[in-house]
Amino acid sequence: MLTLNWKKLGIVTGLSLSLFAAGCSQNDTEDTTSGSDSGSSDGEAAETTNVGEAVDYAITGIEPGAGITEKTDLALEEYENLSGWEQETSSTAAMLTALGDAIENEEPIVVTGWSPHFMFAQYDLKYLEDPKGVYGETEYIGTIARQGLEEDMPEAYTILDNFHWEPADMEKVMLDAQESDLETAAQDWVDNNGDVVSEWTDGVDSVDGESIELVLTPWDTERASANVAKVVLEQQGYDVTLTPVDPSVMFEAIATGDGDASLAPWLPVTHSSFYEKYEGQFVDLGENLSGAKIGLVVPTYMDIDSIEDLEAAE
Repeated sequence: MLTLNWKKLGIVTGLSLSLFAAGCSQNDTEDTTSGSDSGSSDGEAAETTNVGEAVDYAITGIEPGAGITEKTDLALEEYENLSGWEQETSSTAAMLTALGDAIENEEPIVVTGWSPHFMFAQYDLKYLEDPKGVYGETEYIGTIARQGLEEDMPEAYTILDNFHWEPADMEKVMLDAQESDLETAAQDWVDNNGDVVSEWTDGVDSVDGESIELVLTPWDTERASANVAKVVLEQQGYDVTLTPVDPSVMFEAIATGDGDASLAPWLPVTHSSFYEKYEGQFVDLGENLSGAKIGLVVPTYMDIDSIEDLEAAE
């Protein structure tokens, strides 16, 4: 529907190549024994393992434009015990590869994580406590629309306003997509959840090929919700375009009317700076999923529970 330059910029910015920096500071294999490994008779050595040293004082992050990336940079400033640490950014795919490799070898790793996400269904993980509240409390994912969408496309506006699902629903779509693709997983979820979908479309008339563009960030959570919404809107007769971009570009696109709506904002913390920058220039339709969370994540076999358990680099 649109051929503006922000889309090209956003796609380049948001969709970092997953082949970059997949190996994330797992070089010292001699000292990567988990602190909670009960299989070793040398309990004292396990208890005194310096996690920071074992992971080269690096947090394995995702794309530079992500909200959680900004919050992690802030955490590095706020926590004195993270002095000398750095965040290694590349892509979500690279982070997941590093996490999977570490878990396969039961090695320590600290990653930037968020839920809902299929990695929590796939692996035994835990969030590190965040005493300073850098990552905020439980979040929600919201829906925003360009001004005038309700008047221009009242049927689509109603569906987007009604769109709400549970974290387990989103994780189901993401997990199923690992065996197929998000488009197929989204279609399957819609087919199997007609009662929920009917609540979104209750009283909504069909249209004849009207075009609508949903702007999203390029991570599996937002891609899951966007693809489910796409299926539902297409069943009502809309021609739907999904455009993945960097979060800052996403908010700008909706605020300027270059995109129609987005189901991707994480609030009130993760995307707060973008929300505040463009507040009043878009319509806030409220949450579409509650119970979201971001923070630093480690495998449960690691014997640490808080960010403050990490030691500063010497």
